[in-house]
Amino acid sequence: MTPSLENLSSALVYYVVFLFSTTLHEAAHAWAAARGGDLTAYHGGQASLDPIPHIRREPFGMVVLPLISALITGWPFGYASAPFDPQWAMRHPKRAALMSLAGPAANLLLVVLAAAAIRGGILGDVFFAPERIRFGEITDTNAGGVWPAVATMLSAFFSLNLLLAAFNLLPFPPLDGSGAVPILLSDNAASSRLSEKNALSIVATAGHTPPALASVISPKRIRSGAKKTSPRIPPRIAAAARTTSSRFAAGPASDMSAARFG
Repeated sequence: MTPSLENLSSALVYYVVFLFSTTLHEAAHAWAAARGGDLTAYHGGQASLDPIPHIRREPFGMVVLPLISALITGWPFGYASAPFDPQWAMRHPKRAALMSLAGPAANLLLVVLAAAAIRGGILGDVFFAPERIRFGEITDTNAGGVWPAVATMLSAFFSLNLLLAAFNLLPFPPLDGSGAVPILLSDNAASSRLSEKNALSIVATAGHTPPALASVISPKRIRSGAKKTSPRIPPRIAAAARTTSSRFAAGPASDMSAARFG
């Protein structure tokens, strides 16, 4: 295999890992929001491991940019987003914070699973630790067959998801870490902070500020005029949303509020 084909193969592996990891990240945001009473992302199809709804929402950030960056640099860089109701977030800042944390938590879950698989391979004498551990080279193998590909895939899952989780937990807008800050504040302080954040977002939108590429897989506010879909809601999620809204929501139910913003 020539070096160019090796680079192409590595780029495709990292893109597949990026696509799955990003899809799981956004699905986790959508699932957490639905459990908290906001069905906006669920109605948009984001509460799914099917990458198509996520690609449809952010085609450049999910396909074009990561493929180009993977081919040029060897690893992908991109972004995605999940819609949510900002009024729901202002009414329930702690639940919105949990929604923000759900994405990085999903990436950390993949890190743990990849580490467990690598550890299992080492115990089974299939994998071994390389002399120098680097990004994307966490484990290696002398076995034949599919094991070299498995070692490469597990190394990519571990490295990329660890980076995604750590980067998105930085407490700077529009990263998930910024959205998670209200969980450390009182309810009044959290609501005040979200109000200021939404006001800044409106100013940026009025100024036609493009989305920052640094907003790697961070949940975004819903866009007016976005296409709405109404998939069938599983009874467990619908019941959880109704229960959460009836226990904590002040004013109209969260799913009705989400419908106005969809």
